[in-house]
Amino acid sequence: MKQVEPRAGQESVWDYPRPPKLELTNKHLRIVFNNEIIAETTRAFRVLETSHPPVYYFPPEDVKMGYLSKACGSSFCEWKGRAGYYDLKAGERAVEKASWSYPNPTESFAEIKDHIAFYPSKMDESYLNDELVQLQEGDFYGGWITSEIVGPFKGGVGTFGW
Repeated sequence: MKQVEPRAGQESVWDYPRPPKLELTNKHLRIVFNNEIIAETTRAFRVLETSHPPVYYFPPEDVKMGYLSKACGSSFCEWKGRAGYYDLKAGERAVEKASWSYPNPTESFAEIKDHIAFYPSKMDESYLNDELVQLQEGDFYGGWITSEIVGPFKGGVGTFGW
């Protein structure tokens, strides 16, 4: 694995911390599915973790919750706690486990309680400051890859052990 050297204005995911860091961002984020804007905010949190593209968490009041319904199952993150999932339905199109949240996060991540993160790979379009987000490989991670960050990124074949 060869790390990409960041240029001016870029971040390397290899400079992100472990354990992960939570930070507020005022970047303009937008989620589109079936020609509907599902979520839009300038008040999100992002989680930064070594080798991972950032994951963005939308405040629930900036998500059109009528499109989401609680999904079965959960997962556990050693840093954030137990996550619950949401299915997404807009018009005649639907996708299972399109997003997730932490109803009872750990103390370090208390600020993202009930905030919603979306898998860009399951959306039609995800935007960060009007830049279309590139999809992260693999189906476990929900990172947002943009021109602002460089990798390589965890998620592809052979990267699970990083």
